[in-house]
Amino acid sequence: MARAISAQRKLITTIAAWAVALIIFFPVFWMILTSFKTEASAVAMPPEFLSADWTLDNYAEVWARSDYPRFFWNSVVISVGSTLLGLVIAVPAAWAMAFVPGRKTKDLLMWMLSTKMMPAVAVMIPLYLLFLKLGLIDTKIGLVIALMLMNLPIIVWMLYTYFKEIPGEILEAARMDGAGLWSEILHVLTPMALPGLASTCLLNIILAWNEAFWTIVLTTTKAAPLSAFIASFSAPQGLFYAKLSAASAMAILPILILGWFSQKQLVRGLTFGAVK
Repeated sequence: MARAISAQRKLITTIAAWAVALIIFFPVFWMILTSFKTEASAVAMPPEFLSADWTLDNYAEVWARSDYPRFFWNSVVISVGSTLLGLVIAVPAAWAMAFVPGRKTKDLLMWMLSTKMMPAVAVMIPLYLLFLKLGLIDTKIGLVIALMLMNLPIIVWMLYTYFKEIPGEILEAARMDGAGLWSEILHVLTPMALPGLASTCLLNIILAWNEAFWTIVLTTTKAAPLSAFIASFSAPQGLFYAKLSAASAMAILPILILGWFSQKQLVRGLTFGAVK
């Protein structure tokens, strides 16, 4: 009886998981499907599927109309650069909070996390004027700094959680063997928290790659990443859904491939320390 109930629960859980996954994936599937339709088929009501006119012209036109490799390279530099810069700042901060906590450490962590709840538009004008004054508008370094600041609370929180799972006695033993502060962080702490560091890097790269608000506000042409590349396919005459879908598919494909091949590492890092 117990086995039958357990099997039934497992079946229900599996069906529910697949249902949720399909609901989440359906907009992406429909976007990719639309990218292979003509503009007339893309806007047809009711939506066309088997009777649609299929074509590859949208991808050809998107490639011809824009410098896709430049947008792609900008996205790589900005997402990877903001991640590395964030780690340089977040690793020492998370180490201090995890192993040398003060009375206000938890309050500080909550305050950092609370900044993510603030609407981005609330700081748009001050940040834009500051970047304009510093000459960082439409530059890769400007976007690296901006996206690093936006995602820094998440990086610190994740690293703090991972570091808290590492026994402090190991670091004390390293100090007794003569390890200095940076040697302790680089040669003892970092290798032990490698799964957590890897998942933090992957998550931050995904967040930076998908950021649209700040990349459109702080860039025009030179440093524009793929999010701005997508926005360029909305015209005053209206939205060309098939071409916009093709541009969106070309923008998300690299990060989808990265997520697919690194999913095991991402899950391993996100569950690091959850089970002892």
